[in-house]
Amino acid sequence: MAFSFSARLLCILFCLITPLANAAVFPGIEWAQRSPAALGLDGEVLAELAQRLGGRGCVIRGGYVVYAWGDQAERSDWMSSAKPVLSTLLFFAVDEGKLEGVDHRIADLGWPLLEKDRGMTFAHLANMTSGYARPEPPGSAWAYNDFAIQLYQRSLFDRIFNGLPEDVANAENRLGAIGFQDGGLAFRESNRRISASVRDFARIAWFWRHKGNWNGRQILAQNYFDEYMRPCTPQDLPHTLEANTDDYLGIGSYGGGSDHFTKFGAGIYGFNWWFNDTGRLHPDSKTWPDAPGDTFMSIGAGGNNTVIIPSLDLVLVNAKGDWGRIEPGNAQNKFNRHIKALVEAVRIF
Repeated sequence: MAFSFSARLLCILFCLITPLANAAVFPGIEWAQRSPAALGLDGEVLAELAQRLGGRGCVIRGGYVVYAWGDQAERSDWMSSAKPVLSTLLFFAVDEGKLEGVDHRIADLGWPLLEKDRGMTFAHLANMTSGYARPEPPGSAWAYNDFAIQLYQRSLFDRIFNGLPEDVANAENRLGAIGFQDGGLAFRESNRRISASVRDFARIAWFWRHKGNWNGRQILAQNYFDEYMRPCTPQDLPHTLEANTDDYLGIGSYGGGSDHFTKFGAGIYGFNWWFNDTGRLHPDSKTWPDAPGDTFMSIGAGGNNTVIIPSLDLVLVNAKGDWGRIEPGNAQNKFNRHIKALVEAVRIF
C-alpha cells in the first residue's frame, strides 16, 4: 500500500528528530524522559500493558523513559532475573584476566567435587547443565538448578574476585560505570540475590542491549555478548533424571531446588538469558511466537522480568508483575501476550 504524502512527511520528520536515527542515547544522573509519541510509540497501548502487568516498571526506547508506573526508586529482589548479572560478572573476570575463559574448571578453585563433576566449568553453571547436585555429569542434561547457581556465585565472589559482592559488582570499572541512580546493586548476605530499583535495573538491561557499551565507552568487550548472548544449550539436550538433590558441598540454594521452576530450557537458554528460539519441548514454535526473533529476556520468579528487543531499540523492565507461568511456544501464554502488546505499541520502526 502506498503511503500518503502526509504519512511520508511524518516519517521523514520522525527520522530527523528521533534519537533512534542518531547515535545511541544513555542516561546521565537520571533517565531523560520523552512522550511515547515522540519515540514512535502508542501511549494508550503502553498504559493498557502497564495496567495488565501491575507491579512497578518502565519502558525504554532510544535511551529515554517513555512510560513508567509504580515507584521507580523502590529497591527489591530481582530473583532469577539477577542471574544474567552473574554471567556479566563472569565476562568481566575473563576480560580482566582473572580467568582464561568461561570454560575454566570449577575443580581448579579448590572445591572438593565428586569425580563425575570434575569436568564442570563456569559455562556449565551458567547454562544450567553443570550436573551439580544431580545424577548426570556436566553437559549431559538440563536442570534449572539453584544449587548450581549458588556454587556459581560463591565461585565468582569468594574464589575469583575475592571480595564483597557489592564492591565487586558496583566497582567503577564494572557495572558501577553505568551510573546507578539509587545506590546500585545490593546483595542478600545468605545467597547473594540482588536487589535494585526498577530504573537501576533498566540501566543493566540497556547495557546488555548495547553489548557492553555505555555512552561510547566499551566497558565490557562486545565479543562476550556476540559469542554468548544466544542459546547455548543444545535443543536435543535431555532433561535431568528424577532424583533427590545431592548438595554434597553443603552450599545451599540460591532460592529454589536443583530441578525446579521449568523443564523448558534446552535450545533457548544461555548464560542465564532466555531467547526467542525453538526448543526441545517446542520444536515447531519459538519461545514467544509473536515477538521479534532477536527478543531475549531475564526472567525471575514473582514477575521480575526484563524484555529486550534490539531490533526495535526497546526495553521493558517490570518488578513484581503479572506474567504467569513460563510456557515457551504457547501464543496464549501471558509472556507472549505481553510482549506482543509491547511490539504492537510501536507505530514507527
